[in-house]
Amino acid sequence: MNSKSTVENSLCRSDDLNVELTLGVSPSRHVSSPPSSSSASSSLLPPPPPTLNAAAAVASSSSASASPRAGGGRTRRNPTQGPRSGKSDSIKPIFPWSTDRRATVHSLSHLLSHDLKEVFGDAQCKRCEARRIIRYDLESKFGEVACRIAATRHLMHDRAPAEWMNPTFPDCDACGQPNCMRPVVDGKKRNINWLFMLLGQTLGYCTLEQLKYFCKHTKNHRTGAKDRVLYLTYLGLCKQLDPNGPFDL
Repeated sequence: MNSKSTVENSLCRSDDLNVELTLGVSPSRHVSSPPSSSSASSSLLPPPPPTLNAAAAVASSSSASASPRAGGGRTRRNPTQGPRSGKSDSIKPIFPWSTDRRATVHSLSHLLSHDLKEVFGDAQCKRCEARRIIRYDLESKFGEVACRIAATRHLMHDRAPAEWMNPTFPDCDACGQPNCMRPVVDGKKRNINWLFMLLGQTLGYCTLEQLKYFCKHTKNHRTGAKDRVLYLTYLGLCKQLDPNGPFDL
């Protein structure tokens, strides 16, 4: 009985082998290999970062949106603009010849009609620091300045002459030092004694910033070198005293 089963099993295996050979199938069984570790790990990697061109484009778009205006240029300031916001053109007059407007004096006719014929101011010696009051006759001193401008304006070429840039000062009575009594210029520009220095032709003692202050509040162009701004200050003050005189800018 056992031998018969063995024979049958052998015949079955032989028949299976013949069938595989007939169909062209290899008698050995092929087992599919698992995927390689490199391909499996590559499928788990994160996506690559964006390229440099894409990052640059993002940075360019963000910087363009942050720019306040096209071109990036600054707004040009008007050199003849008035006082900044919060400051008024009106002030309390500190001298009898001053108006309630910054850097502005009354006209000559107004002052004479109010019997104001003399202008005064403080001066201090550069050497011994002695102080005294200097007085000028209004009509005669203004006549000197006006005649000088009328006679030599065509030679000035819109620039203050050397005599205005480096003025001559009175001598000191205390120590005898010549050319040393300088006008006292207040630290607050609104308190500067403009008419006093005009009549003494000592406006050149002012700093460039002080002269620019005058031109700013009298609506005159205030850019340029000191000789240019000083020239405008002289003519501006003369125009205030004599609006009909030859002092147009």
